This record gives sequence, C-alpha cells and structure tokens, in this order.
Amino acid sequence: MKTRRRNYNEDEIKDRLSDLPDCVLLHILSFLSAKESVQTCVLSTRWKNLWKYLPTLTLTSYPQFKTLKGFTNFVSRILSLRDHSTALHTLHFHRHGIVQPHLLQRIIKYAVSQNVQQMCIHVYCDIEHFPPCFFSCQTLTSLTLYVEQPGIFPQRTLFSYSLNMPALTSLTLSFFNFRGGAEPFLACPKLKRLFISDCDVLDKQNLYISSTTLVDLTIHCYPWNEIKFSLCTPSLCSFTFRGNPVQKLCESNNNLSSIKYLNIHVRMGSNFAETSLVLLNWLQEVATIKSLTISSTTLHILSLARDILKVEFPFFCNLKSLKVNKKWSRNSFIPDGIVKYLLRKSPLAEFEFIDHSREGLLGW
Repeated sequence: MKTRRRNYNEDEIKDRLSDLPDCVLLHILSFLSAKESVQTCVLSTRWKNLWKYLPTLTLTSYPQFKTLKGFTNFVSRILSLRDHSTALHTLHFHRHGIVQPHLLQRIIKYAVSQNVQQMCIHVYCDIEHFPPCFFSCQTLTSLTLYVEQPGIFPQRTLFSYSLNMPALTSLTLSFFNFRGGAEPFLACPKLKRLFISDCDVLDKQNLYISSTTLVDLTIHCYPWNEIKFSLCTPSLCSFTFRGNPVQKLCESNNNLSSIKYLNIHVRMGSNFAETSLVLLNWLQEVATIKSLTISSTTLHILSLARDILKVEFPFFCNLKSLKVNKKWSRNSFIPDGIVKYLLRKSPLAEFEFIDHSREGLLGW
C-alpha cells in the first residue's frame, strides 16, 4: 500500500518559536545554564545575541567543563560580552571543583554592579574576604552563600562585615566565621528568613541575632562547632535548631513569646547533664509555643535533667501539636512519662509519632 507524501509549503515549515517575543524567549533561556544559552546563538540570526540580555545567569561547571581554566575563560567571556544595560535579576554560581578567589570576587562585583536581586553561590574557594561592595548591595532580596574552603581540615571564611542590605528578605549562610559580639544582621530592615549552617563565632563569644522583622530562623550546628548565639527577635514565629544548646536563647529579659513553632533536634554529646539543663531552660523561654517537633534523642537528653518530672512551672499552655521523631537515632528511646510531662498543661494537644520517611518535610 502506497503512502501519500504530504507537500509542505513555506508557511508550514516556518520557525514559529523564533517568532515569539523576546521576553518569552528570554524566559525560556532562563531555565538553561549560561553555556546552553550561549549555544542557542547558532540557531539563526534571531538568536545570535539573545543570550546577552538574559536577566538570569546560571554559571555551573558540571558536566560542561572539564578544566578550571576552560570554565574560568568562559565565565570571563560571559561577563565581558553580556549586555551591561540589562539588569541582572538572578545569579546562580555553582562549581563542584575549586574556584579561584579572583574569579569569585569578579563575579560578585559584576553582579552587584548589575543590580542583582537574587544570588545563590555554592563553591569551594580559598577566599579570605569578599569585596566590600557586596556587603552593602542595595538591591539584593535573596542571598545564599555556601563557600567552603578546600582541604582535609578547611578553615572558614571570615564574615568580617555587618550586612547593610535594605532590600534583603531571605539569607542563607554556610561555613563562615563571625566576629565575637557582632550583630551582622542589624542593618537588614526587611529580613524575614535566616538560615545559618556550620558557622562559628571567634573567641567563643556570642553571635547576636538582632532583627525586628525576622520571622523564620534555622540554625544547624555540628558537634565540632557549638555556636553560641543570643536572640533579639521580637517578631520571630518559627525557630528550628539542630545541634547542642550551650547557653540561654536570650542574655537579657527579651521576650520570645512570638515564637509559635519550634523544631528541635539535640545531638548526643558528652555532657548530658549540662545539656539537659540548658535544653530545659530553652523550653521555659519559649513556653507559649503552639507547635513542637522534637526528636526522640532530644527527649532522652531532656529526661536526664535531675528530677525533671517533679519540676513545676506553667509552660506549653498554648500547645496544639506535639510531634516526636522516635526513629532519629537507633540508640535513642522515649523515656517513660516525658511526653505526658510536656503535655500536662495542654491535654487536648494533638500528639503524633513521625519517622525517617517524613523527616525531609520537617527540615531535619
């Protein structure tokens, strides 16, 4: 049986994609890496210079570049040829291998000069200081900095400046050293979300987290850096902590009654007795919370406080939900009476056991 061959006229084979407005094409290109966006210039003259006007710049080395030199040369060309009159809305910079400090500094300076609004950097770089202009960027609304120095025992980069970012609302920091006694977030009048992971404070002093607008705070500490911090956050609503508490949440009589959601996992350490007392003090400081998500390890450590079940104080009167992760540690168990103790002032609160299958939803 013969098939009938269809004849296509010129209108039917027209490149309809290229007829789309620039804004639509640029939106499509924004989902590609910088190299993939540049490669579209070979499609036709319509696409030749389109990539130069991208508001989103994604600089990633994997799997497109095999050498650091090739990646560095490509980034330099991108920054030189991009249309400088086009504001840079978003910058993503992610390299699996080591990044030279001068390249990271150049990228940051360029992004700031182009009025960047969102920046996400995840690199390995032996950088001592960031460009001063970066810490006073007036346009940044969202910032993620994961800068780990290479080596078996890597040093952390010194976060030597206080941020002066009037538009910043979301901030994530990983692998930094803060100066003792510093208040790095005080000049961020719109900051609402703060995530601090594997950071430390020099001279074993406190990191002062002061913000009148902060509503969501997450602190992740590892056993080798028990970070000391103090909160002055009158609007804080949600607090997540993973690590070992070593001091009061507030040095003075600052009120933490604004905290409604507490998510806490204390690691097993060596000084159980001291940790349990600090943990008990934390629960007293946030006594008006409505929701508590706590690991079984934390309950085990809490139970080690002397005569805890006999301690009488009004707390958790507003508690509506208590969730316990009983499978976080194989060697952990839930001591008898501890759950009942936490719920003694809120007998109508919902109680739920959770397991590993849901821990990703809890941010643990």
